[in-house]
Amino acid sequence: MAEGKVVLLFPGQGAFDGELLRAAHREHPEVAQVFTAVDRVAEEMFGRPLSPVVFGPRPVDITDLLRDDAWVSQFAIYASDVATHLVLAAQGLRPDVLMGHSLGEIAALVAAGAYSIEDGARVVAHRVLAVEAVSPDGYLVALSTPRTRAQLLVDLVGDPFVAVAAENDDRQVVVSGAASGMDTLQVVARHLGIGSVRLNSPFPFHSPVLRPAVAEFADRIRGLPRHRMDVRVYSPILRRYYSEEDVLADLLAGHLVQPVAFADGLRRVHADGGRVFVEVGALTTLSKLVTAVVPNGTTSLSTLARGRDEVLALTGAVAALRAAGLLKGESVRRIGETLAPGVDPAVFAAFWAEHRGEIADLVADRLDAFTSGHDPVTPPAPIRLVPLPVEPQEPPVVKLAAVPSVKIDRENLLVEVRSVYATALEYPEEVFTDDVLLEAELGVDSVKQIELMTRVASRYGISELARGVRLADYDTMGKIVDFVLAAIVEGHLDYPVAATK
Repeated sequence: MAEGKVVLLFPGQGAFDGELLRAAHREHPEVAQVFTAVDRVAEEMFGRPLSPVVFGPRPVDITDLLRDDAWVSQFAIYASDVATHLVLAAQGLRPDVLMGHSLGEIAALVAAGAYSIEDGARVVAHRVLAVEAVSPDGYLVALSTPRTRAQLLVDLVGDPFVAVAAENDDRQVVVSGAASGMDTLQVVARHLGIGSVRLNSPFPFHSPVLRPAVAEFADRIRGLPRHRMDVRVYSPILRRYYSEEDVLADLLAGHLVQPVAFADGLRRVHADGGRVFVEVGALTTLSKLVTAVVPNGTTSLSTLARGRDEVLALTGAVAALRAAGLLKGESVRRIGETLAPGVDPAVFAAFWAEHRGEIADLVADRLDAFTSGHDPVTPPAPIRLVPLPVEPQEPPVVKLAAVPSVKIDRENLLVEVRSVYATALEYPEEVFTDDVLLEAELGVDSVKQIELMTRVASRYGISELARGVRLADYDTMGKIVDFVLAAIVEGHLDYPVAATK
């Protein structure tokens, strides 16, 4: 397997395999947990659950779903993506980057913690309702041709409601738009010898036809609570990574009319170090695109697809990831054992996936209030002779307070802070180099990082260490050590003697 960052790819329109989803449902309790959460939203917004459709007497496929109400196929794809991610997360997979294709981008944001599973389903529901309100008549077509030629074909048709919707690789482009213009485009493509396939989608997403639905969609989801993301999400629509300052309602609404630059997205995350790509959902569409776009030095795995000997590919993917050392322990299981002893691990994993963003927000808020109103390491008055007086009155005190190794020797400080982290995480001290990424490379989640930063604050008497700090700004051991060193030099050290213990 290739060495490098792990990228999870969440498929969109058409990505559904009822038979393989049922197999995953039988083998992994996380699937049922996700569909139970999605069922609650389906009943709330559409009056009936999704599970009886998907897990009924016989397996269903995407054409069956498309004959039903529009929300059914969209919910099924979304839930399939999120459930697969939860299965991998429960196995200990800690990805570095998430990237979705069209509808899959909503699942990617949920997997990152920006929305709960239920609120992600509400985003999908409101997306459907906003689009249905404009009664669009159109569809999507995949063309076997480069982007430049596809654009010439669109220009030749001359319909302002037809546009390039996605560039999947150098020879596959999706066009979307009004039915009349799309009919013409297919006729012209056939005469030019360009292969075309109509895609399985209830609406002509990523086209000007949906412009009237943009504002309505944004307004519908603006009030949904948004949480901190604990893993980076790259958007091939925005052509950049999401940030915590983004207004997701406006960006997701804009997706309705903006194209998906998926091939360029793969190149970008590959340039950023992505080498192991896992398609988190049904079929093998995205994993094949990886092979086509960034073939050299990469590994591409599928999950809800048929593997060797007709075995669910998810089983082989988990085995391959484990063999490569990419399943970094059962971190969620360990959190569950601490916070909810006795609760079934699968139940806690689903709970954690649903609410971890809220919990991280709560911890950050409470920690901020705690550190601003209470100094847990205020020492006795005599010890507060440090920071040093300009002219120390007693030589013993001068010797105690002016130890240069405590106040200015960065190497000693690195050794001490490294020891705190290594002991708490049960990792060898050698892995905590200056530039090691705590979450991306060592799998230290945001909650644990806050705990460790507070522990460092207590050790050095720096009551302001965690206050107002963005974890993203201190994502390496070196940055944390520099922060502590700066606090000491600037005189925020209440009790430097503790540094020698």
